[in-house]
Parts: sequence; C-alpha cells; structure tokens
Amino acid sequence: MIKAAGVAEVTDGDFGTEVLGSELPVLVEFTADWCPPCRQMGPVLTALAAEEGGRLKVVQLDVDTNPDTTNAYKVLSMPTFMVFRDGEPVKAMVGARPKRRLLEELSDVL
Repeated sequence: MIKAAGVAEVTDGDFGTEVLGSELPVLVEFTADWCPPCRQMGPVLTALAAEEGGRLKVVQLDVDTNPDTTNAYKVLSMPTFMVFRDGEPVKAMVGARPKRRLLEELSDVL
C-alpha cells in the first residue's frame, strides 16, 4: 500500500481499537495499491493529518488485505473516505478531491 506520511495504517485486526474506539473523530481512507486516485490523495492526507491532528485522526485501510472491514461498510469504490465518530460512521465520500474541498466536506463533523 502507498502509505501517506504521518498517516497510520489500520487493519481488520485493529480497526475496532484504532477507529471505533478513538476519542477523536477518525477519517478512514479505504485505499488500494492499484488505484491512481488513491495515490493522488497521499499528500492531501499527510497535510490534513499534520494540520488537523488535534481534532481529527487520519488513517488508511488497504481494501485488498482487509476484506472484513471493507465489506462490513460496503465499500465498493476507491478511494472511499469515511468519518467515524463515537464508533459510528457519520459521513462517507467517494473519489479523490483537493484538500480544500475535503476540509469543507469535513467541516460539519470536526
């Protein structure tokens, strides 16, 4: 998986602890190595994690190696972004987007 700097990778095994159990809202990027738009989002997620680290946790989940979580949330397209708060998905967005637009879309959950 192409990992964004400063962005943790989560798995089926630790999704419950890292995402559902997080005190902060969590932005999860469901991603894959073979997905060019996912690669484009790397720098955006790195910047977002650095700027919003106190308010938002940013993580990536590789759909190819973590089918249980991917199927549980019915993720079909990459990249899919989901925001989880208090263990529940509160927002989902599909497709690459510039940082400014991503921040606008996240404003109601931050």
